[in-house]
Amino acid sequence: MIGRIFLRKVAVIPLTFLALVFTGCMRSPEAKSARYMENGKKLMEKNDAQRAILEFQNAARSTPRKPEIYYQLGLAYLAAGDARNGVACLRKAIELNPKHRGAQLRLAQLMAGVQDSGVLKDAQERLQALLEGDADDPNALHALALTELKLGETDEGIQHLETALANAPQELMIAITLVQAKLQQRDVKGAEAVLLKVCAEAPKSADARVVLGRFYRSQKRNAEAAQQFQQASTIDAKSGIALFNLALVQYEMGQKQEAEQSFQRLSGFPQFKPVYALFLFREGRKDEAIREFERLAKADPDDRRVRTRLVAAYRAATRDVDAERTLNQALKKNPKDLDALLQRGEMSLAAGKYKSADSDLNQVLRLEPSAPEVHYVLARLYQARGEAGEYRQELIRTLELNRYLLPVRLELIHSQLASSPQAAMAILNEAPKSQQESAPFLVERNWIFWTLGDMASMRKGIDQGLAHFRSADLLIQDGLWKLRSGDADHARASLEEALKINPTDLRGVQALSQTYISQKNMGLALQKLKEYAVRQPKSAPIQNYLGILLLVNGDQSGARAAFSAAKLADPKSVDADLHLVWLDVGDHNLEQAKKRLEAIISSGTDNTTVELWLGNLQEMDGRHDAAIERYRKVIQADPNNAQALNNLAYLLADSSHNPDEALKYAQKAVELAPTKPSYADTLGWILYQKGVYPSAVRYLEQAGAAPQNAVWKYHLAMAYAKIGDQKRSRSTLEAALKLDAKLPEAKIAQDMVGASH
Repeated sequence: MIGRIFLRKVAVIPLTFLALVFTGCMRSPEAKSARYMENGKKLMEKNDAQRAILEFQNAARSTPRKPEIYYQLGLAYLAAGDARNGVACLRKAIELNPKHRGAQLRLAQLMAGVQDSGVLKDAQERLQALLEGDADDPNALHALALTELKLGETDEGIQHLETALANAPQELMIAITLVQAKLQQRDVKGAEAVLLKVCAEAPKSADARVVLGRFYRSQKRNAEAAQQFQQASTIDAKSGIALFNLALVQYEMGQKQEAEQSFQRLSGFPQFKPVYALFLFREGRKDEAIREFERLAKADPDDRRVRTRLVAAYRAATRDVDAERTLNQALKKNPKDLDALLQRGEMSLAAGKYKSADSDLNQVLRLEPSAPEVHYVLARLYQARGEAGEYRQELIRTLELNRYLLPVRLELIHSQLASSPQAAMAILNEAPKSQQESAPFLVERNWIFWTLGDMASMRKGIDQGLAHFRSADLLIQDGLWKLRSGDADHARASLEEALKINPTDLRGVQALSQTYISQKNMGLALQKLKEYAVRQPKSAPIQNYLGILLLVNGDQSGARAAFSAAKLADPKSVDADLHLVWLDVGDHNLEQAKKRLEAIISSGTDNTTVELWLGNLQEMDGRHDAAIERYRKVIQADPNNAQALNNLAYLLADSSHNPDEALKYAQKAVELAPTKPSYADTLGWILYQKGVYPSAVRYLEQAGAAPQNAVWKYHLAMAYAKIGDQKRSRSTLEAALKLDAKLPEAKIAQDMVGASH
């Protein structure tokens, strides 16, 4: 009975369960793979490449010999930005099926994007093989044309593009490539005809009208460009691209009211939210721009890009309090807000608050160690502190994380140029090939040639650059090259052209002055420089340079006026302050000099030069204890500040009578600057006080060789007396007395030398 009941239950109850079990057991690897493939393709349609990769990987594990799986996986990797794995998967698909058309085409398209001629020829052969099977494939024709254009086979490339466009007239990218090829051949009418035909065949395509409008704008035909952008906006009222281009061309045509209306409308498009505020800012309407940024930030408090722009606007309007408040509020809400931390760190760095900057930047680094932007800002912090080694290391790390950051590469080169131009050239040559024809690359290479003294290579580089770019940088290089070659008149012409492009370029102004100085016409150099300074009253660097040149030529009142103008142009200009302090000291107005330096420090700026100069003033006032503490503070912030090390060592030995502590500072100063006679005197004098006379003589001789310093000679005379060299002791003393017999050291030395005889 029990057996029957059991059998009956087994027969009736588990039918559904058994169906599920047997279905699962019978599902083949092919069926699983098909399901994974279907899921992956659906995710790709939703632009979710990362999750699609997982599905395609599962499919590959189920059926590892199917080329289509690797093709789809390769496309997913490429969509996710992983070119290395993407190419590897495409190659795997081709390995499994050399005739896989999709994989061959996509791989060839990728190869067509590089500059290497060998790779391009490989791509060309692959594409020609594909076209043997389908001569009208527009994608293959387009890719083949790109390789041909790069290989210099222009006629063949244009012919294939025309065929591709005839087969796929709706493909705008083919039309754009054809237009670019015709423009390179200076066939402007032919390029226009291509776009007019595209628009005629697709009258309801807003994108086609936008492309035609951009073409007209590139040819300075702004009225026709505006017409096309207007038509595109009419065809598709939701086309932000059309409206944005219309606003730009309206602005260029001087139709600012119409442009403003267009920019204002654009603020309603999610991808163009900030453009109206940016327009207002460019027009100098900073308060309105800030209100617009504030409105956008209030509407979407989580939009970090809007907040970042708002903070930048506050800073540009010198509303640092509002900028800091905005960032602090963001960080109170989320202490790990990396954008806010980085921006606050940048603000602290700009204000000279290095400790605050260090704290914020290192917090960002802990949270996101692979972010190149934080390493770059850290580099600038080290630069501001004078820590050259750490500065370069952070620039190197930034490039390791993103080798395409050409401005960072150029900055690294600048840091290496003086000490090792060969190393600088090596760093430059590591730039991606796509950057090696750019103006910044050519300009930097020319500076390296200049430093190496390779004038012939520099001349070639200048000519190569000027053939494509009439930039201020290249014109300044041209002027300097001609000036060094003795052709001041033609140098002047190039420099004046450069200054028309960028009137505030200090390098151009300095070089222009040198063209007159080289012809022994300092008066005209000063006159021209004054004219530039009048035309550029808001350029603190030019005002500072004028002040320096006037000071060198003995015009102290004119120099003071120029430095004051620099300070007016840039109230935060520490350079102008330091120049004014120099003049105050020269006028024996030490109290005014001290006030200026203390004002810089009270503003929150961490500047070791300011601290050092304050120590110098305290030392001059006889406040030796205060000066000692000031020098200690400088050394704490900058352990390799040789001047502070030397000054501290001298005071510790001479006024605090502590030669033992002084010795280590003096030794380090000499180690950092072994040819500086003042540092050698300090070290020698400390060794003298410690009774190490032979070593003292060695350093004091180095200092005493200076012809016009009586103190150093008195020190040396006493050291000679201690080692029993009476002849040199007396002759050195006599030389010192001729320089200045009224110094306190004179009496001490006379007694010492006299006692030794």
